[in-house]
Amino acid sequence: MWFRNLQVFRLSNPGEPALALVEEKLAAHPLQPCGSSLPSSLGWVPPAADGALVHAVNRQWLIALGVEKKLLPASVVKQHVQDRARGIEKNEGRRVGRRELRELYEATVLELLPRAFVGRRSTHCWIDPAGGWLAIDAAAPAKADELLELLHKSLDTLRILPLKTARSPISAMTGWIVDGPPAGFSIDQDLELRSAENAVVRYARHPLDGEEIPRHIAAGKSVTRLGMTWEDRISFILDDRLCLKRLTFLDILKESTEGQADNEEERFDLDFALMAGELARLLDDLLAALGGERRAE
Repeated sequence: MWFRNLQVFRLSNPGEPALALVEEKLAAHPLQPCGSSLPSSLGWVPPAADGALVHAVNRQWLIALGVEKKLLPASVVKQHVQDRARGIEKNEGRRVGRRELRELYEATVLELLPRAFVGRRSTHCWIDPAGGWLAIDAAAPAKADELLELLHKSLDTLRILPLKTARSPISAMTGWIVDGPPAGFSIDQDLELRSAENAVVRYARHPLDGEEIPRHIAAGKSVTRLGMTWEDRISFILDDRLCLKRLTFLDILKESTEGQADNEEERFDLDFALMAGELARLLDDLLAALGGERRAE
């Protein structure tokens, strides 16, 4: 259980609500199979083999949103609509207008949905109730949004806020390139610079100690993505929205629990506990490097 991305949020009312109550609330919104006429369905699924909707280890929680979606290629629908429109034109001797084309499209989708394949995916979310962290393993904001929407619906007392820092990520990352990284962090070889006019310069797996980068910054470009490593344990790319992408838990970290699990379930729990503990420390250090949390006024 190792996350690959982090969309990070804060719990405005940190504390540990009753686990049984949270489990009960999530159970009211389980994933239901897509009906014959439904294009998609979403709901909570067990994140681990124990079947619980909230998997708890060392007061750290793991939940998972399941999504089923009918796979209906747009090209297939388009071809069916075109065939029907040509049939109408041939048999009735008239042209099909835009409104009728839309109606044909909607009717075709309804007809094909029951025969479409169903794809399933899941999005995992780590919750640290005591520390006030909530992080979703998603690179795209849309996937995080769909999980948060159902979480709000399931747990209306849980207040979730975006993480706000005293120093903006862009200002901080640009300063780290110029003056060096904060304590505990090192800079890797991935970088994106962007100007106010939206001109972009990207470096991938490239040394960042050349003279051209300071020149770009002096010319007005700012850092919007930066590859970093924390304590020689976790590598990631930080972006201007405070998302951590391409998380890599380094071997020195994973090897610390080698040989401690007797089966897959124990291995899962060890990995999750280790990941949650390390991510909490990383986020605390990153928050400090960004000047601390900016409270809403």
